[in-house]
Amino acid sequence: MTQPNLPKLLQSDRRKFIKQSAAVVATTTCLPQLAGAAPTSESSPESLVKVLYESFSDLQRQKVCYDWDYTDRKRGLLRTRVANNWMVTPQEINGEFYSAEQRDLIRKIFEGIVQPQWHAKFDKQLEDDCGGFGEEQSIAIFGKPGDGKFELVLTGRHMTLRCDGNSAENVAFGGPIFYGHAPSGGDEEADHHGNVFWPQALEANKVYEMLDGKQRKTAEVARTPREQSVAFRGKEGRFTGIPITDLSSDQREQMQITLQKLVEPFRKSDQQEALQCLSAQGGLDACYLSFYTDRDIGKDKVWDNWRLEGPSFVWHFRGAPHVHVWVNIADSAQVELNA
Repeated sequence: MTQPNLPKLLQSDRRKFIKQSAAVVATTTCLPQLAGAAPTSESSPESLVKVLYESFSDLQRQKVCYDWDYTDRKRGLLRTRVANNWMVTPQEINGEFYSAEQRDLIRKIFEGIVQPQWHAKFDKQLEDDCGGFGEEQSIAIFGKPGDGKFELVLTGRHMTLRCDGNSAENVAFGGPIFYGHAPSGGDEEADHHGNVFWPQALEANKVYEMLDGKQRKTAEVARTPREQSVAFRGKEGRFTGIPITDLSSDQREQMQITLQKLVEPFRKSDQQEALQCLSAQGGLDACYLSFYTDRDIGKDKVWDNWRLEGPSFVWHFRGAPHVHVWVNIADSAQVELNA
């Protein structure tokens, strides 16, 4: 599938950007049977969440459905939590808790929030990291689909993804997300062989290769921050790395390509929402790019750890010892993170 033609984000004119980008969006035997017409491949993920919710027995709803603002005593506002390896509920997708039809619906919801050409790549990640889709993975539904705000949260090892139908205001992807991959099981070699997300880092490193000596000195940061430290700094925050405004036109063009590579795995509407949130805070002109020099696998200066960050935009790529990527994007720095 051809990727959407992303507009230039180096301008801060949000109204113009939105106008330009509008074209881009175009438990076992006792489980109930799904009612109504069978969902088609064209069904939206949100409509499938509603079908899934309506198929649940009372017991299932008690176990995996929550109020929109449900707060867990230990984990805080559960709907917005993000982590590199966790189960939002104890009920494994591939366990006996769900019927075969319900597991199929969950899979279709997942496929709906991921670009088709990325299905196989995510499947490889899941096979390598947890034995396949639905293994060591769980879901929860917050709110009531079809009746106000709702969101499905899908979690597991190296994955926190969301399907919210724009219920979560002011944020992209329905809230903070996480993706990662460890094809070798742990520490990776410098080339990250088999890692489906490593090409994102290679694209960012192309920006570094284009920098002159003075720019590189500014972009290089001696110490990688805690990977889960992706709360927003706001417009008055102190950022590390090189300001995007200090890049030349050809360097900015490569930065645009890198940004497109970052949003590429996700459905077009989520791509669009992320770009609109970025535009609202000043576009890439408000961002900084950091390459962390302390965890350089192979000492090859192809930086494994790096971060693109703005007032309310964080895309943190940790490639050492294997890939963890934390994403937190909103149109306002007032949105809080629960990690």
